[in-house]
Amino acid sequence: MSYTSLSGLSAAQLDLNTTSNNIANANTFGFKESRAEFGDVYSNSLFTNSKTTPGGGVQAQKVAQQFHEGSSIYTNNPMDLRISGTGFFAVAKNRLTPQQNEMTRNGAFHINKDNFVVSSNDEYLLGYQVDADTGDVASFEPQPLNIPSEFGKPKQTANVEVGVNVPANGDLKNPQQFDFTDPDTYNRSTSSTVYDSMGQSYKMTSYYLKDQTQPNTWQVYYTVTDKNGEKPLNIQNGDAVAGSGQAGHTMKFNNDGTLASINNGQPVISQAMGSGDNPIDMNGADPTQQINFDLRSATQFASPFELTKFDEDGATTGFLTKIDFDETGNIQGTYSNGENITLGRVALVRVANEQGLDKKSGTQWDSTQDSGDKVWGESGQASFGSVKNGTLEQSNIDMTQELVDLISAQRNFQANSRALEVHNKLQQNILQIR
Repeated sequence: MSYTSLSGLSAAQLDLNTTSNNIANANTFGFKESRAEFGDVYSNSLFTNSKTTPGGGVQAQKVAQQFHEGSSIYTNNPMDLRISGTGFFAVAKNRLTPQQNEMTRNGAFHINKDNFVVSSNDEYLLGYQVDADTGDVASFEPQPLNIPSEFGKPKQTANVEVGVNVPANGDLKNPQQFDFTDPDTYNRSTSSTVYDSMGQSYKMTSYYLKDQTQPNTWQVYYTVTDKNGEKPLNIQNGDAVAGSGQAGHTMKFNNDGTLASINNGQPVISQAMGSGDNPIDMNGADPTQQINFDLRSATQFASPFELTKFDEDGATTGFLTKIDFDETGNIQGTYSNGENITLGRVALVRVANEQGLDKKSGTQWDSTQDSGDKVWGESGQASFGSVKNGTLEQSNIDMTQELVDLISAQRNFQANSRALEVHNKLQQNILQIR
């Protein structure tokens, strides 16, 4: 009886400790509740009768973790991640040895001073390298995810694609009187930004005027503004020469408003920006830079003037302004130069038997022989869950149930203590019999 009560006390103490630990971690992100599991001790031998033997007490068999999902808490922090479904994040203590990693459901990540994505324990989140153009995984070898604070070398503008509708009922203007400083000499103007080989930006303005000398014809002229002011940008072999001598190009339209021809079939290419009678001051950048204009989608319909497209291929160095994640686990970086770059994809990992995982501190686990080897994958693929950002997985603790379990374990402890006390009194009474 004494051993039975002692084993009951030990079991109740383990149950109390397990329940108390669950309650203490109720607000720990990614925490999984534990459950103390017990089995009875039943002694049986040739000298005992199984029908009359009450048993020898209780023994602790396992403290098993329960891996069902916790609820979500929305944070509006794009670096906060949760896995909806099966899988774990993989984190490594040393970024140079990512093959030595552990698993976690705590998705509270941030960027460290070296621009790596790290956990609350400053461990490196692992992911896959992706092709920046296609967003497809380039290598399934897990590596620490890095978020560059800058992206891209400067690229000078070489091609500009313009989509524009010029109104069929526009006022007629005389090309010989065109003067970009006089708004009465043209119909409309639009402004945009172009870049030189150093990434310096310039304001480029396009001027549109409806030619009074030819039906269904519009003339287009360009200027570039540098630090000294606005200067004409001539078109090589331009067929529209203003009275000031500035060379632009002609757009002729069919009777149905579609484009018939541009610049009499000649390419619309600007002069070398840093040359000519009044060159653009490029502050040391490539003076031979030219711009090729594509206006094949221009129209002349009976509707207001509208710039429907302006795509140019230049860029300056961009600085990181925003980070986001999509449901495939891709990290999307937005930079100040307008570039949206896929920087990597979060790696997910799972095991065949979660109950066999080795519990580590910091809501982390590692694989063992009982759990099976780690299986690597990605968000939303095969049996893996999907990654969601701006939200965290809370612990899967049911506080009401834990408080009930705590009271039950306490009563169990008190009952076994009382049984042990009764046993001791009986022993004393027996020893006092003379």
